[in-house]
Amino acid sequence: MTGMTSTSRPLLNRRLAEFGTTIFAEMSALALRTGSINLGQGFPDTDGPEEVREAAVRALRDGRGNQYPPGPGVPELRTAIAAHQERRYGLSYDPDAEVLVTAGATEAIAATLLALLEPGDEVIAFEPYYDSYAACIAMAGGTRVPVTLRPSEGSFRLDLDELRAAVTDRTRLLLINTPHNPTGTVLTREELAAIAELAVERDLLVVTDEVYEHLVFDDAEHLPLATFPGMRERTVTIGSAGKTFSFTGWKVGWVTAPSGLVTAVRSAKQFLTYVSSGPFQYAVAEALALPDSYFAAFRADMLAKRDLLAAGLTEAGFEVFKPAGTYFITTDIRPLGESDGFAFCRALPERAGVVAIPNAVFYDHREAGAPFVRFAFCKQTGVLEEAVRRLKALAG
Repeated sequence: MTGMTSTSRPLLNRRLAEFGTTIFAEMSALALRTGSINLGQGFPDTDGPEEVREAAVRALRDGRGNQYPPGPGVPELRTAIAAHQERRYGLSYDPDAEVLVTAGATEAIAATLLALLEPGDEVIAFEPYYDSYAACIAMAGGTRVPVTLRPSEGSFRLDLDELRAAVTDRTRLLLINTPHNPTGTVLTREELAAIAELAVERDLLVVTDEVYEHLVFDDAEHLPLATFPGMRERTVTIGSAGKTFSFTGWKVGWVTAPSGLVTAVRSAKQFLTYVSSGPFQYAVAEALALPDSYFAAFRADMLAKRDLLAAGLTEAGFEVFKPAGTYFITTDIRPLGESDGFAFCRALPERAGVVAIPNAVFYDHREAGAPFVRFAFCKQTGVLEEAVRRLKALAG
């Protein structure tokens, strides 16, 4: 017996049995093996602002953050996060009691769900959902209840009646993601108001993943759910530096919420990483104070890339759902005579030298997501132009 135990029980905790290697690992390995352009995983292929990178170098050299930072995060970053929420949205948070720094938004989601859920609690999440949501709900012993966003007139929309019907006496919280990955949907003021009314009426906690808050396009507007009546006291808002400043490897995220909720989340978080990203926290504090011109230029750059890739995908024969936010485009492969996103994505590197992600991995109802495929456009313009050129082979 090599590497095996004598026990007959499976080695992996049964709550995680359905979660194998993530699709991102599989498709990234496929990209490497085939020399394909990787538009699967959502990370930029260039670093963010030089002054932010230099701030990290300065912190390293000055010995700030090289040892354990404070459990809740360095005071400079907590102050900067609070100032950002106030300046952008008029949301006032106490940096000492109502802000918690985490190892990226991924840990923020995990710690929040581990802290707030008891076994058997139901969590309503919009399907398709980012894959860590399902895993974290499972680890916490919760039950996920998907409410499916459905394609309608060029975008994916929420059915508010379906959402209301999904709430039961066992519902503990709503897990909201806007701007939404992978569909690119940005919830409207009317939709958010209805969600807020429902949460207040049924006394639900709400966790909002707002990591793409600075990437909204056209007429879309990012409105934090915590700004709606009755919501600040029941909402955990999650943010991240990775997506906004293009330093995804630094893993700096945060939670803003009333002190009782932050204390609960910190109780779980302290036994996950305790602390992380020491010197990077000081750099992100400086990044959050960048002038509005940075955020405007960042958005304009991504908008141009969205339009470049969307036009290329349309020309290649896909039906394209032009995103109102994030840096992902969801497409429908049925106009290409295809219907199985998994098979399509596994064959695409050989056919066109490009890697994408099948949206079905983000669904409990796999059949609902089967024909949809996601492409990331957070890449250099030249890379996107080459990807578009390659994808035209599909139309041939």
